[in-house]
Amino acid sequence: MSEPKSELEQQIIEALKTVYDPEIPVDIYELGLIYEIDIQEDGKVNITMTLTSPMCPVAESLPMEVQQKVWEVDGVSEVALNVVYDPPWNKEMMSEEARFALDMF
Repeated sequence: MSEPKSELEQQIIEALKTVYDPEIPVDIYELGLIYEIDIQEDGKVNITMTLTSPMCPVAESLPMEVQQKVWEVDGVSEVALNVVYDPPWNKEMMSEEARFALDMF
């Protein structure tokens, strides 16, 4: 992801950090499930994300929760969410903070 574009991007990241995979006690941003946040000048936000597995039990509800949380950020006019499985998620995508929280060094 490119360098932070704006305060809006930081607010979107903070909103994403309130979404958790129910099976893992770490937010989806620190888990590395968010691949890209693209903010257009008119407030349209395109998010590319993945899940820990295509068979994830929250495959239906988690993307809807992500879309709702981002939609609630002031300045966001529209949210387009793209769930991809390529590249597949792996634990190397987690932040250092997430690996520490899960004892995965």
